[in-house]
Amino acid sequence: MLSYRKVIHGRFSFAKRFVEMSPTAIVIDARDNVATALRQLESGASISVERAGKVVRVTLLQTIPAGHKFALEDIGPGEPIIKYGEVVGRATRRIAQGEHVHIHNVEGLRGRGDRQ
Repeated sequence: MLSYRKVIHGRFSFAKRFVEMSPTAIVIDARDNVATALRQLESGASISVERAGKVVRVTLLQTIPAGHKFALEDIGPGEPIIKYGEVVGRATRRIAQGEHVHIHNVEGLRGRGDRQ
């Protein structure tokens, strides 16, 4: 959402335009292809996050529970899920931008006793 705020410099004031980014989700590392919801986010919501100094805008395709991930970009089957700048899993199917990223579409790669 764009807004205007009054900014005072010395004796002069003027309106300055800002992009407001509410604290609804967080991206930890510039390499991340997912963001983490800081509160429940409703389907259809337009979310803006900063990644690598650029604003990424995502329209959510599903409701995202607090603490869960959503895709910042389309992720193909077998592609890595990157959070904290680290691969935390692989997509088991295509994941669209704005889609909930969780155990129904991700195979975990860490702490698995069935893999050597």
